[in-house]
Amino acid sequence: ATAFGPTVTSFVQPQPVPNPRDFVLWSFFNTIFCNPLCLGFIALVFSVKARDRKIAQDPAAAGSYGKTAMHLNIVAFCLGTVGTIACIVLVVMYYNNWRAGA
Repeated sequence: ATAFGPTVTSFVQPQPVPNPRDFVLWSFFNTIFCNPLCLGFIALVFSVKARDRKIAQDPAAAGSYGKTAMHLNIVAFCLGTVGTIACIVLVVMYYNNWRAGA
């Protein structure tokens, strides 16, 4: 008679692959509403590249493109907001000067 000992199996769960962000919606918003120096459009291009790399299972390249898109979106949003506020201030100042001169 032979005696079999208990069978020990170990299962190592693989680390989850990080899911890099692509910022497509934010880039689309900046392309439509805040597009100084075409930065919103360039951010949209990098966002689409990030999404393509994510689908192709290349998280390193997707993360790099996503980070570039994020930085471009931040700059485009800030410049667009500052430009909009400056335009509103200039229109109000022009209107007040025009009304005072009339």
